[in-house]
Amino acid sequence: MREKMQRVPSAKLELFQCREFLPADMRRELIDLIEANRRPSTIADDNGDHYFRTSETCDLEAREAVVQRLEVLLAELSGIDPAYGEPVQGQRYAVGQEFKPHTDYFAPDGADFRKFCAIAGQRTWTFMIYLNDVESGGATRFKAIGKTFQPEAGKLLCWNNRRLDGSVNPNTLHHGMKVRHGLKYVITKWYREKEWA
Repeated sequence: MREKMQRVPSAKLELFQCREFLPADMRRELIDLIEANRRPSTIADDNGDHYFRTSETCDLEAREAVVQRLEVLLAELSGIDPAYGEPVQGQRYAVGQEFKPHTDYFAPDGADFRKFCAIAGQRTWTFMIYLNDVESGGATRFKAIGKTFQPEAGKLLCWNNRRLDGSVNPNTLHHGMKVRHGLKYVITKWYREKEWA
């Protein structure tokens, strides 16, 4: 699978895509789990904008066979010890829902930085997988490099949330754009500096 990884040419951040990462049967099972367990999404540092993140989210149980298969695929691709990973999450976006421009790392000067990073440290890598094709909308836009990725069933995006010196990289700012028609299902997996408790 690593031979299918394509690095986006930019000196501003480490960003990769891999098409056809996840097979159709796994995508269907994961969508079913998201549908069964979804709840309104939240954000760590509340910025007062109640429409900042309007999707629905669910934590996927590690005991589920399809989640275990996914974890193996991610470990083989990334080479990152699974012990450093947060639990896998699923997201569902309906028409009009979005996640406005944001970063996945916790702002070092944010109100909740100590709460979320005291044990496992900062987020390092993000792995995101589109589970379905979307009729229209729902793209992921990285404004700093002028790159927009359209939802494509099975496609994985991954990026390093840090610079080479270990500091957080604001160029990873990305926007989960509004879905115009249809639904969008996404899997997200974050990794930390230390083992996840």
